Amino acid sequence: MRRGAITRESVLKAVVEHDELGREAFLSKYGFGEARSYVLAYEGREYDSKAIAGVAHKWTQGRALAPGEFSGGKDHAAAWLKRLGFQVKAVKNPDWARDEVILACHLVMTNGWKGLDAQDSRVIELSALLQLLPIHADADRNEKFRNPNGVARKTFDIATRHPDYRGKPTNGGAVDVEVLHEFLARPDQMTEVARLIREGTTTGELQALPQTDEEDPDDDFGAPEGRLLLRRHRARERNKGLRKKKIDSVLRKGGSLACEVCGFDFEEVYGERGVGYVECHHVVPLHEAGEGTTKLSDLALICANCHRMIHRRAPWPTPAELRTSIEHRRSMRSHTSAGIVQQRGKSAARAVAREDQ
Repeated sequence: MRRGAITRESVLKAVVEHDELGREAFLSKYGFGEARSYVLAYEGREYDSKAIAGVAHKWTQGRALAPGEFSGGKDHAAAWLKRLGFQVKAVKNPDWARDEVILACHLVMTNGWKGLDAQDSRVIELSALLQLLPIHADADRNEKFRNPNGVARKTFDIATRHPDYRGKPTNGGAVDVEVLHEFLARPDQMTEVARLIREGTTTGELQALPQTDEEDPDDDFGAPEGRLLLRRHRARERNKGLRKKKIDSVLRKGGSLACEVCGFDFEEVYGERGVGYVECHHVVPLHEAGEGTTKLSDLALICANCHRMIHRRAPWPTPAELRTSIEHRRSMRSHTSAGIVQQRGKSAARAVAREDQ
């Protein structure tokens, strides 16, 4: 029995059975609970997507899937139903992404670190802006996605976590606290981050960026500025035209394609397979990289390892700073090794002296 091998007709038969039995009896008959993530929207009614998909298997595979055999999320039930052309809706809205919290935190800061009401024109404006951010898929949003009430609540989640707030904090997440502390530690930089996210969204630049990047789970931690500016940063680094111009510029000046940080040369190590290969790093910080044209001087040629280490944790070091760190560690290891050798020599000498006695 192959999971997901259902047809539109089998889904409609499951819907009919649901309507005949009623929701409670239908779920009880097949052992399903109420949908927690997604529902199937069909002809003005909503159905528990996992239960419908599982029962649909009965009409194509001979038996219904048991609840434990698959999930009701994006990878299974919701995906199967959407692939057949059905509308699938999120039961609850996704958690706030760092980019969204940055915009909300900036609003709270401009309001003297106080929360705002849902009727405030600034909250209404931010609500509309958040709905344009290319972060959450339409299928993951319900009709209340980032509405003024939700935005207002988020402003209070942030405001009541401020160090000067003396009351009981409202519900919020770890991201709220992290972003708040970022604004308190570097208000000018985070204000510029909020401006760039807002500007890139209203102009459509951020929506136009390719979303084929693998979304690294470390991205939000590695870049406090958020996912969207990091996505733009990576798009610039992976611009084949810019990369070629940078490489050509270095070679014309008699340079090599060795990593500017550690000196690793792909051609030297891998031979023909490594000819012409090196990665490109955009050295301008995210909070400074606006819509301006990228200059070749903004780019550094580095190896994959050094590139990953730069991106791994904020604040990102420049290639020169990482190179200094590497050289320092090498020097420390060299001194340590020399000390060990010297100590061993002294120990050996003492041992020989004891034997002579």
